[in-house]
Amino acid sequence: MTENTPSLPVKEHLLKFEPSAHGGLIRKNSQKYAIPESEILDASASLNPFGTPFKYPYTGLVLRTLLDRGLQKMEQYPDNRYLEFKEAAAKFTGMGIRPENIIPGNGSTEIIRLVAECVVGKGDIVLIPQPTFSEYEVQCRVLGATIKYIRQEDLPDISGDVLEEAKMIFVCNPNNPTGKLLTREQVRELAQKCARHHTILFLDEAFIELADPSQGAADMVEGNEYFFIQRSLTKAFAIPGIRMGFGIASSRFAKVLDNARLSWNLGCIADTVSTALLNMEGGINSKYLQDSRDFIKAEREYLMEKLDRRGFKPIESTVNYIYVDISEFSMDSTELTERMAAHGVLIRDCSSFQESGKDHIRVAVRTREENKRIVDTIRQVVSEWGSEQAESMLHDNLAKAATCGRLGSNLSCDYYPCHFEGQDCTFCFCPFYPCNDERTGGQWIESSGGGKVWSCLYCEMVHRPEVVDDMLSVLTKEGCNKESVKEAWKKAMETRL
Repeated sequence: MTENTPSLPVKEHLLKFEPSAHGGLIRKNSQKYAIPESEILDASASLNPFGTPFKYPYTGLVLRTLLDRGLQKMEQYPDNRYLEFKEAAAKFTGMGIRPENIIPGNGSTEIIRLVAECVVGKGDIVLIPQPTFSEYEVQCRVLGATIKYIRQEDLPDISGDVLEEAKMIFVCNPNNPTGKLLTREQVRELAQKCARHHTILFLDEAFIELADPSQGAADMVEGNEYFFIQRSLTKAFAIPGIRMGFGIASSRFAKVLDNARLSWNLGCIADTVSTALLNMEGGINSKYLQDSRDFIKAEREYLMEKLDRRGFKPIESTVNYIYVDISEFSMDSTELTERMAAHGVLIRDCSSFQESGKDHIRVAVRTREENKRIVDTIRQVVSEWGSEQAESMLHDNLAKAATCGRLGSNLSCDYYPCHFEGQDCTFCFCPFYPCNDERTGGQWIESSGGGKVWSCLYCEMVHRPEVVDDMLSVLTKEGCNKESVKEAWKKAMETRL
């Protein structure tokens, strides 16, 4: 801010404040890459790939009916007590939870802000394991909290000294983006340890319905005033456009939070639709959610196997997204994400998560057809990137060879000699690829993704010095273009085949 720039009447720490990065940016990428929204596959937002309950007649839910019912209340304020919602949420959760344990929320972000506003003061230390959901940090920074990072793997054995200085700790279970799930016993031990040190444990179970509900911890809140649980309905029911979720706490803690939340935070549509979804027969173990978990497990295994065959390192997951290590890949996460988006497939660049660097992506588990498209697009992007790199190196080498002739052997190459001792490496990337001529030693092989692909593994012709000389006599004179490559083929290759 310069001397001539007027100050703003806001808290000083907000002047350099940056919002969280999120997935699900369909419209933004549609505009950026001129791709119709309907043609974009969003694997960056982790929603239930089984689809909404309204797709399945056995749920007995008809969206149009619920919308009509909700709109009948459009001309009146909602009942700010949200009694039906609280009853439905308690029934859905089970585990002995009562309506007085429930705090309604307009999606998870509002719930995070509510708890932070009621608990955190300027300078208070908040513990955040990394990597994890970025909104915890953002909402606490708005309130002036001091963020202290710890590692996810240190959670089970976190020391009392670390907890003693902290006002609150956020734990996402299963964790976003890694998909790791803590067991009930691990959560119980952590909750008890936090209570002993007067540190509030904020447990985010936004994905528990799609992972393993038996590991949920809702029954542990009553009697523990330092334990809060968040649930989000938008993930499990695949309806992020209707913001809804709820918090679970002891009746005393819940009453304070419920009194402090924004009035009328659920509109008539969200209230009506979410109450109906929560009242689904079977609750968290309804046929719809059981079918969803089975579907996710099968598709997750399929997608992980396909990603592994592409040379990536998918991390074992318990839920509907996969954290993928691409550190051994030549592209970083930002470039890969952008190239995928240009082809109409959105994945999550994890560089915005603390400590992930640019070595990880997160891919949502989708339907079989969509998962195939994800893998096919990765294959296409990798192929295009490889061709661009090869073309760039080819032109660089030709420019050098125009003045000094053959470049000789590249002794610093990790793969030298890939064919024979003393080979010439001017044309490490062959300008004739794919020649489709098996007389060269090249051949069609099975692709990891199915089908055939041309391989130059057993062709060593363009590394013979005499062949390189004939190729250079054409390409350095006429440049590397379609016609010159044809002429170089005739002069250097055809006469030797």
